[in-house]
Amino acid sequence: MPALLRSPWLRLALLLVVLAAAAGSLLLWDPAQVLAAASGPYRMPVALAAYAFGTIAFLPRPALNAAMGLLFGAVWGVPLAVAGSALGAIGAFALGRALGRDALRPLLRAKVLSAIDRRLTEQGFRSVLLLRLFPGAPFQAGNFACAFSGVRFWPYLAATVLGVVPTTTAYVVAGASAGTPGSPAFLISTGVILAMCVFSAVSLWRVRVRSKTNAAPAEAAPVAVPTA
Repeated sequence: MPALLRSPWLRLALLLVVLAAAAGSLLLWDPAQVLAAASGPYRMPVALAAYAFGTIAFLPRPALNAAMGLLFGAVWGVPLAVAGSALGAIGAFALGRALGRDALRPLLRAKVLSAIDRRLTEQGFRSVLLLRLFPGAPFQAGNFACAFSGVRFWPYLAATVLGVVPTTTAYVVAGASAGTPGSPAFLISTGVILAMCVFSAVSLWRVRVRSKTNAAPAEAAPVAVPTA
């Protein structure tokens, strides 16, 4: 490793530069246009590369999934979108583990972050699977949270591939059937998407209410006054 990159904080700065450059590059090119322009034997590899890069550049996966369905249909769109998600997850994990983990690990000593890190480390596959199955969890944030934690690579990848299937399928089918909005496929996939959004909103609301409920007794606890 070059001497300049031996500092964990310099590697973290490089990670931020790489992510900013990936996101900023979207001002110069449109992944949707690249997907639409790809043809011949290179169409699927180009689609996979554009999808994976799009996740690293913070493009929302629902839009990428719908584009895969629109261009490839449900039969090919679902496996391609799942594979693209896996490639994007691998890329983000590699970047986060190599460039950002050493600098951010000391921050995980905080009580809440330490508990999350311990759960990801000890129950990697189960924790990542639940994270991927939750519709409201940002994909890229989950990637880097896992990269900065102690979760092992193979459980992380296996849980990611398995966990993204439900939401990916719903959005790909919706994109594939968007031309026939009255079709059962479009109506069912749209209903599933709406149900997942409601589930995410209710889950987040319950977490917020629970956190307020747990904090209330601590705030209301009487302060002991020393007596003479």
